[in-house]
Amino acid sequence: MSSELRRAELAEILRESVHALTGSQLSERLGVTRQVIVADIALLRAAGEGIIATPQGYLRAPSMNKRPRRALASRHSAALEHIREELNVVVDYGGTILDVIIEHPLYGEITGSLHLSSRHDVEVFIKKLQDTHAEPLSVLTGGLHLHTIEAKDEATLTRIVEELARRGFLEKDYQ
Repeated sequence: MSSELRRAELAEILRESVHALTGSQLSERLGVTRQVIVADIALLRAAGEGIIATPQGYLRAPSMNKRPRRALASRHSAALEHIREELNVVVDYGGTILDVIIEHPLYGEITGSLHLSSRHDVEVFIKKLQDTHAEPLSVLTGGLHLHTIEAKDEATLTRIVEELARRGFLEKDYQ
């Protein structure tokens, strides 16, 4: 199969998938190495394909849907139990955590794509934090960070905000 055909098939696989697919899953499916998939993804992105990398794998960027979104300012320690609790509140109340954003004094805004919508997604994310010994972005800002949250309706978003505030996760100046 030519590289052009492979990239077309890769784009089609991602368009049809409702779940994130890892580079390893895609390489197995297309019979190439993971490095080839990474390069193909880069070329597809450069050609305008809306593909995003999440901790769970590659996804097609969501089209501009009508689901309400809100950026929430949060502050807590880098302790895994605090991260887990904050993220689980959002998914338990019906939301999706699209990203985490910090404002770095040198680099400006730094965004990490998350796309967490279930407890399973949260646990996979927490496990990667543990396994890689990586620190969350919020350690660079004393725990202050933003999350873009998406939900099916405004009422769901309001319940999420209320519960995060009740548990003390939201930055007081931004409630």
